[in-house]
Amino acid sequence: MPDLLSDGRRDLRFVVIGAGVSGILAVIRLRERGFQNVTVYEKASRLGGTWHDNRYPGVACDVPSVLYSYSFAPNPEWSRRFSSGAEIQAYLEKVATDFDVEQSIVYDEEVIQAIHDGHRWHLRTDSGRDDEADVILAATGIFHHLFMPALDGLGDFSGDVFHTASWNESLSLDGRRVGIVGTGSSAVQTVGAIVDEVDALVLFQRTAQWVLPQNNNVYTDEEKAAFRSDPAIQIRLHDEVSELFAEGFANAVVDAESPALAKIAQMCHENLLTVTDPDLRARLTPDHRAACKRLVVAEGFYDAIQRPNASLVSEGIARIETGGVRTVDGVLHEIDVLVLATGFQVDQFLRPMEVVGPTGVKLSEAWAERPIAYLSMAVPGLPNLFMVNGPNGPVGNFSLIEVAELQVEYSLQLVDYIAAGDFRLVAPSVEATESHEEARIQAAGKTVWATGCKSWYLDDRGVPMAWPWSFREFQRRMSTPDLDSYVLTN
Repeated sequence: MPDLLSDGRRDLRFVVIGAGVSGILAVIRLRERGFQNVTVYEKASRLGGTWHDNRYPGVACDVPSVLYSYSFAPNPEWSRRFSSGAEIQAYLEKVATDFDVEQSIVYDEEVIQAIHDGHRWHLRTDSGRDDEADVILAATGIFHHLFMPALDGLGDFSGDVFHTASWNESLSLDGRRVGIVGTGSSAVQTVGAIVDEVDALVLFQRTAQWVLPQNNNVYTDEEKAAFRSDPAIQIRLHDEVSELFAEGFANAVVDAESPALAKIAQMCHENLLTVTDPDLRARLTPDHRAACKRLVVAEGFYDAIQRPNASLVSEGIARIETGGVRTVDGVLHEIDVLVLATGFQVDQFLRPMEVVGPTGVKLSEAWAERPIAYLSMAVPGLPNLFMVNGPNGPVGNFSLIEVAELQVEYSLQLVDYIAAGDFRLVAPSVEATESHEEARIQAAGKTVWATGCKSWYLDDRGVPMAWPWSFREFQRRMSTPDLDSYVLTN
């Protein structure tokens, strides 16, 4: 007989993979339901996930601070409308302390294997540690496998070279000549943060990006005092901003012809007009629609790239040499530091972890062509395994904290059935997964991401790897699991 909780439910054993935003949330929500037998395995030495890893100058969130907060833990101390990475990391650490999450976390342990024997998951970490679980909640995120560009001669560079997510914090850039490869959010944020410190800054642009201006006002002492004295004020603000964000941006990008998207495009065009040099402005002008790629939301980038010590190089990189970067036009751009702002392998999710279900279903084989999952959360043949922010989820259009809260609650509704003894194992059916994927692909063709650009949102077929419906539809689908879409095993 399984061990029982005081209310007669099964006392389930949980393993959470990852101690970022979603992993912290999972522990808190599990405990609220009375489950204490929880272990989190985190491959880093500290919690925080992407906010622990990314500590490059200028790192910040492009979602309003009040929305990038747990609904149950408003933060009256945000300094600005959009938070820095350091502030978000401090917030996550405070939440983890307030809810005593760290007692459940095992650091410096990466789960490399999970095999189900028909009864339980058997896990192994990279250090050889073994564990078992009735349920796995995979909160691995997508921004943790670095994308390193295949640049000829990269190993020949005599200066310092590193990825933005592996920033060398001990290195002073004062008076140095710095080259940055990439023009996404991390590159844009870094440019604005370091241009006044360095002797020269060279931004190597492969593709021009639309930049939406960011009005990052400071929260006044009076506003923060009001948040502290009456938390309901900030909760109401959270709900108001959530509504505005959904209607003004999240729903716009899934309808390429929406008036809201046209307004966003207009704002991007007007922002670009602040570049006074016609040649520079022309080279900074994208050849695709605004928001086709992940929209860069930042303040001060166009001002920074127009500084006398900054230059934009739009010629392709031919190779890296000892003293710098040689472009296809034959010019050698001499630099001392090379920063790779080249993003992440966003299609990895649980991989390269070996995951095998009770009937022999292997995740590596199920995802041989490309990763898919029912509602971005679960894979046929892999029971009691729930992903947060998994394949084809709303990574490009909603606040990931809101997404995590909805998906964790959805998963725990299925867990409630398991704990109550209604069934022992649950996994989505092949039919439901394929039907969902077909509908998603069809809807994705109407989104702005499918309007003719190359981006990390697209899979190998050119289909956007994202949730293509509105935020309200996401909320509706997450409200209650449809048990007819699952294979239930007693």
